[in-house]
Amino acid sequence: MGSLPDSDQTAALDRGPGKPRILLLGLNHQTAPVALRECLAFSPEETEAALDALSHRPCVREALLLSTCNRVEVLVTCDDPARTIAELESFISEFKHLPIEDFRSALYRHVDNDAVRHLFRVASSLDSMVVGEPQILGQIKAAYGAATHLRTSGVILNRLLHRTFFVAKRIRTETGIGDHAVSISYAAIELARKIFGSLEGRRVLLIGAGEMAELAVEHLIRHRAGEILVANRTFAHGVALAQRFGGQAIRFEEIDQHLTKVDIIISSTGASGFVVVPAQVSAVLRHRRNRPLFFIDIAVPRDIDPRINRLPNVYVYDIDDLKGVVEENIQDRQQEALKAERIIDEAVLRFSRWRQSLEVVPTIVALHRKLELIAEAEIRKTLQGGEEALDEAALQRMASAMINKFLHDPTRFLKSDGYHGNRQELLDLIRRLFDLDAR
Repeated sequence: MGSLPDSDQTAALDRGPGKPRILLLGLNHQTAPVALRECLAFSPEETEAALDALSHRPCVREALLLSTCNRVEVLVTCDDPARTIAELESFISEFKHLPIEDFRSALYRHVDNDAVRHLFRVASSLDSMVVGEPQILGQIKAAYGAATHLRTSGVILNRLLHRTFFVAKRIRTETGIGDHAVSISYAAIELARKIFGSLEGRRVLLIGAGEMAELAVEHLIRHRAGEILVANRTFAHGVALAQRFGGQAIRFEEIDQHLTKVDIIISSTGASGFVVVPAQVSAVLRHRRNRPLFFIDIAVPRDIDPRINRLPNVYVYDIDDLKGVVEENIQDRQQEALKAERIIDEAVLRFSRWRQSLEVVPTIVALHRKLELIAEAEIRKTLQGGEEALDEAALQRMASAMINKFLHDPTRFLKSDGYHGNRQELLDLIRRLFDLDAR
């Protein structure tokens, strides 16, 4: 059973208790504004308390709670999805002290295969605000860690979450969904890597303190960039930012003398005119000995005079250049997402087959137990005659009696008139079940 239109939801889910069902209820950046998501977000401490409370709800068998800045989702197994949906809505309302009417319209409700598919898509970042972002998988692993710690996950959710991690890893490995930069700051760093090959040890000068420039520096640090200098018109602000990145603050007037030493310049000021002009750069080129100089201009209006790009071994990229890279990469990711969807479809089918296999386990156990009881009774009967009775004829009589009792109920059923289905199909099934036509 998949996700359901709101109009058909209650009627279609209104079934009595049966095999464990998988239910996912939640909201995300597509269905709820940030103000509502903030109201319903669960802190780590609240998550533990919520899981403990959920585990005591009679309609919930297993439970996991995922809460990030972009989504809040409750994943459970249950007997009756319709009843459990109502229970979860009431639970969220009571826990967060918010009327159900304030958030019910923002909720999505997925059942069984569609719940599995949704979780696979979320973990693979196909449902993220930025397709391909890697953070969500770590957040799901943390949510699962909390569930296992509190023992609110069981056979089904354990299997589902391990399968989820496998699918997400496979998508990362077999598709290029995370290969292309889709943020301005990250796109800038990817361009720098193409120019320098490796960013390890490269010196960076940060001019200004814009948010995107700071993000770019964070990416550079992850790529093991070297010394970081910070130049800001307000020196105290520059000192504070330099300390944050383990760098060194310089005064704005010192920019020229450091152009000789640095490899990458990220500029994001609020200046009305150019902060760096061709004359400043050309004056230091001889001292740089053909070492490349890379400018990332994320300011609007621009900080770096675009004519600098004409100088040898100097590269200037402004925000429009970076946006073009991002747009191309988003299209590339969308193409890779199609491959990922195919992998997910296959994984959902396999997980569904595993769940279906669980349905036959009680029958197999009962069949084994019945045969064991028959065998035990016949063995006891044979042993009552003493050791001298255990001759070949006695053992054959015992085996014959066991076979007759094993087959008594199936034989009676096959010969009776109580079966109203296609008798030939039934006979074919039994022949396949016991491999009677084997040669």
